[in-house]
Amino acid sequence: MNDQQLYKLGLTNKTELSTARSCIQYGQARGLSLKQLKKKLNRALRNPEKHRDDPVFAPLSTLLIRTGKSAGGTNRHQSSTGGAPYRKWGRDLDPQAIRQMEQACSLPVSIRGALMADAHVGYGLPIGGVLATDNAVIPYAVGVDIACRMKLTVLDMPAKSLRDERCEDLRRAIETETRFGVGATFIKRRNHDVMDKDWSVSPVLRRMKDRAWSQLGTSGSGNHFVEFGTMRVEREGLGLKEGEYLALLSHSGSRGTGAEVCRHYSQIFQSAQKGLPPELRHLAWMSMDKGEAQEYWQAMQLMGDYSAANHELIHDHILRHLGATSLASVENHHNFAWKEHHDGRSVIVHRKGATPAARGVLGVIPGSMASRAYIVRGLGNPDSLNSVSHGAGRVLSRSRAKRILSWGDVMKNVQEKKVKLLSAGIDEAPAVYKDIEAVMASQRDLAESLGYFMPALVKMAPAGERPED
Repeated sequence: MNDQQLYKLGLTNKTELSTARSCIQYGQARGLSLKQLKKKLNRALRNPEKHRDDPVFAPLSTLLIRTGKSAGGTNRHQSSTGGAPYRKWGRDLDPQAIRQMEQACSLPVSIRGALMADAHVGYGLPIGGVLATDNAVIPYAVGVDIACRMKLTVLDMPAKSLRDERCEDLRRAIETETRFGVGATFIKRRNHDVMDKDWSVSPVLRRMKDRAWSQLGTSGSGNHFVEFGTMRVEREGLGLKEGEYLALLSHSGSRGTGAEVCRHYSQIFQSAQKGLPPELRHLAWMSMDKGEAQEYWQAMQLMGDYSAANHELIHDHILRHLGATSLASVENHHNFAWKEHHDGRSVIVHRKGATPAARGVLGVIPGSMASRAYIVRGLGNPDSLNSVSHGAGRVLSRSRAKRILSWGDVMKNVQEKKVKLLSAGIDEAPAVYKDIEAVMASQRDLAESLGYFMPALVKMAPAGERPED
């Protein structure tokens, strides 16, 4: 379809035309005929609201909604409590997660929000929730596992190492150089200059410093993992040529120290707001003008450095064990708060289980132990407060997964995907997660994929560990 045909359909400016052309090219690359694309395009034009998650025309539908060409009205949902507006991505979102998002938007300090396609219930703000506030910070809108993050390293070893005699070396490197679980420590402590920072900024950090040092370089439980897999580079942006590589991917955070920071300051904030109703208790906030809020903020920043150090040590020790070097790396927080500028004003943006996706910013979005993780580059969509999902998102609770899933089915699933599982709990089986492909398709207006990682050798905390996520 040419621009004249698109213009006759009502696409009248350069942005609309460019976005429509991009969507059509995307559809053609996936085998759709022009007749099929024209039919889908007409439907999207008639009702953009119903096609905001369309795998081909979602970016155009979102643009039309944002510019007021929606038959269904605005693309920002008003909270049922009359609070701040927010946007949703993805299909079949958990109603309880939506309710939590609305409760967060009802706070007097809330400015605007966004709910990612992987959303599910959390404490206070739902996991997958993004909330911008006016000069206020909310510990449970950051999350219990402060600065939980992803890190991917591409090695200078061939991808075929996963399939030849070197696979045993990879397994031994993971087993030797990592530790998993709530109380995991190294007998011989690992060193990093993060321990030389000022841990006196908070009484919690002063008290927890020794424990934090003992857990330096370890991973938690729950959905945390370290895994080797095949990295497929499909587009420029990582400094690598297109092709297949061996890569190491890890997911973990600030361990028990970060959790204690969250609990300590949330209790202080709750005590300062005794009139909060029970449903808002985990959304207790405090003005950044207050000393306790500044204390929390500094502790959060240090937990960010600590989490990054954990990943750095895991990757450095595994690569050193193998005698390998890094060709490229990507990492990002997804439980954190940032001071940012949106809608012409300065705000505090909380991303709880959401990946920063400002234009050009790189990130990693994992699926499950038997599905792809995507390396993405942010598109800087203002409607999402420059955010994208942090994963696929759970569809089964841990307790339900333990009741209805069997190890026989789980192992059959991972073996079919040629994944070797070293350890994990059944509550992290692939079946507990949404389809990562559907999640990625629903947020094509938030980030673009540069390539993907497919797990092959996976280690998580063994069954029976209390989750830290």
